[in-house]
Amino acid sequence: MNKKKIIIGARGSKLAIKYAELAIREIKKFYHGKIELKKIVTKGDRILNRRTSDIGGKGEFVKNIEKELISKKIDIAVHSLKDIPYKETPGLIIKTFLKRNSPKEVLISNNNLSFEKLKKNSVIGTSSFRREYQLKMIRPDLKFKLIRGNIDSRIKKIYEKKYDAIILAKAGLKCLKMTSLITQEFNCDKIIPPAGQGIISLQSRKNDNKINKLLKKVNDKNTGIRAKTEREVLKILKGDCSTAVGIYSFIQKKKLVLKAELFSTDGKSRYFYEHSDSIGKALKIGSIVGNYLKKI
Repeated sequence: MNKKKIIIGARGSKLAIKYAELAIREIKKFYHGKIELKKIVTKGDRILNRRTSDIGGKGEFVKNIEKELISKKIDIAVHSLKDIPYKETPGLIIKTFLKRNSPKEVLISNNNLSFEKLKKNSVIGTSSFRREYQLKMIRPDLKFKLIRGNIDSRIKKIYEKKYDAIILAKAGLKCLKMTSLITQEFNCDKIIPPAGQGIISLQSRKNDNKINKLLKKVNDKNTGIRAKTEREVLKILKGDCSTAVGIYSFIQKKKLVLKAELFSTDGKSRYFYEHSDSIGKALKIGSIVGNYLKKI
């Protein structure tokens, strides 16, 4: 590449910076020029007292970054894949995915109590309808309360006893070396995570051939297959952050297995479907699962 430097754009949170650093480490395996990191504040980072769905959806975590990419102020955008809406922004592409971190959901609780041992009417912090409905299926006697903000601020609210427990993605805690705080991990069969959880994605301009050629080398093939399959379900369902849907895939030998569950808007009804086939039919698997749930 002839570029004097590559500018990477990411959110300014501690975790987002960590994700960007991981991306830079991978890019440096194939590019030996200067790389600059630019921190970008998003609407999703500024408004913390309302659900993401009430401030415009998960896209509010990526819009400002995408504007910088479109206007050529940055060359590559780093996102947590689960924050990206199913509709791709015109002129931009997401075809590069770093090797998947853990997709699991975890519990951090006061007194290190497991989910099953939490007292009746314990208050669980989450901003996700999906998490709330999934957990209510297991413990309808618990209360769920909105919590937003970065990982540190959420954990602080546990110690301040504003919540009895919170649910977080393991991937973030792992990247920040905070897994010692985890009380309990949920198997992906028990609590199906959102599409793309644990995946760092790199976004670029569609017509930036030099950057795209570089990013092709960075992409983790199996993660890319799983990411596109899970997002295919989201695309068919036209899912946004208010859609309570869990989507998870894994590769077993030469087969790709996809599981998805969709909840009704009130969380009282749950619909589940699982399908598997050869890896070469990944997008078809996503289409079959998505269309099954759509018809319900």
